[in-house]
Amino acid sequence: MTTSPPSAEPRERILSPAYAATTVAMFGLIAFVAFEAMAVATVMPTVARDLDGLDLYALAFAAPLASGVVGMVAAGMWSDRTGPVVPLLASMALFSAGLLVCGAAPSMEVLLVGRVLQGLGGGALTVGLYVVVGLVFPATLRPAVFASFAAAWVLPALFGPGVAALVADVWSWRWVFLGAVALVALALVLLAPALRGLEPHAEGTDTPVSRLWWAALGAVAVLVLELVGSARGVAAVGALAALAGVWVSLGRLLPPGSRTLRRGLPSVVATRGLLAATFFCAEAYIVYVLQEHWGLSPGRAGIALTCVGVVWASASQVQSRLGSRVSHTRAMVIGTSLVLTGLTALAANVLAHDAGASPSAVLPAAAYVLAGAGMGFAYPRTGVAMLEASTDRDRGFNSSALTVADSLGAALALSVAGAAFAAAERQDLDPFLTVFTFAALAAVLGVLAASRTRPA
Repeated sequence: MTTSPPSAEPRERILSPAYAATTVAMFGLIAFVAFEAMAVATVMPTVARDLDGLDLYALAFAAPLASGVVGMVAAGMWSDRTGPVVPLLASMALFSAGLLVCGAAPSMEVLLVGRVLQGLGGGALTVGLYVVVGLVFPATLRPAVFASFAAAWVLPALFGPGVAALVADVWSWRWVFLGAVALVALALVLLAPALRGLEPHAEGTDTPVSRLWWAALGAVAVLVLELVGSARGVAAVGALAALAGVWVSLGRLLPPGSRTLRRGLPSVVATRGLLAATFFCAEAYIVYVLQEHWGLSPGRAGIALTCVGVVWASASQVQSRLGSRVSHTRAMVIGTSLVLTGLTALAANVLAHDAGASPSAVLPAAAYVLAGAGMGFAYPRTGVAMLEASTDRDRGFNSSALTVADSLGAALALSVAGAAFAAAERQDLDPFLTVFTFAALAAVLGVLAASRTRPA
């Protein structure tokens, strides 16, 4: 008599019955937020011109990133104490309020208030989703979950810039903001069933409220740095004080050693911050430079954003399929190196344009897309590496720290870039070359941080 071997249990996937509802809900929420981000990046030069606020252009991107730090810390504390459900719902309400304020803004200053509200909600939303991933999904599925987050940007990348340019041309840029409120409401409908299955917990760390004040200090210092640096007759003392405020607040908000690239988790957090600082600094100016230097329309310039979204998601899927065959450290080193190469090539194309070589607009766009491929390969691994180094007691803190580094790093880079942009204009230099050179130099630090992410 022969017996057949027992059949192997089917391998779990993120769309298995136990996880499908949560996966689809989070995918939808990320997709709707991505659509809004792509749309705003496309129309922001038009918004700034219409509201006579080009001098506040960089601040329109830095403000939500800086305020997002406060939202992230608050959501991390809240999630550690009660679970992620209520923080997620509150974050969606704040995000929607910011969209409404932006859509109705009569001036650039009021629009900045709306962007601050968007940042508070968006920052809290990001932390909430990270906590959900840690609670619901086993470690083996987390790389695929983060890859799905990147994939959620594909459709918004394909259609977001074009739709935003069309809406702004046919109706008004205001409907880019106001129309996104309906998307948030739809995301809530998708997410509600998944949230019902998450039980509140009260076993997390008792995070001191002082972290919230340090987050506020860091956010304010970043915005002050941009305002002081962009003003004529820049006050060096004020700029240095703002930088000192950011440096001190980072020491309180991130794991010890993150500022000095200590091996292990601290360097993972630092890598995430430097990736965001370099890439999103370039993203804020890519549509702008393609319009100003190469004369493209908002719709045509937005094609660069479309290509980046697709390439980012594709690279993220590649690193997910490679799995453990490529270590977290190696994946982050490869990704940060691609970002460095792309941003260096972008700066070189702007320099060639200034020298009269007149390279095709395809070349700077392609350089930006290469940087996007690096982000797709490295960015998800920072989240996976962080969760592997976390326990139930500190998952909220570490998730908050990772997203704080992400948001505050990008906000700080945008503030410095805005100040450098203004200073270059005053000296009759190419401000875009200054910004992209700064981003490339920061990317060098990103490669160094990535090389130190392996635990000691």
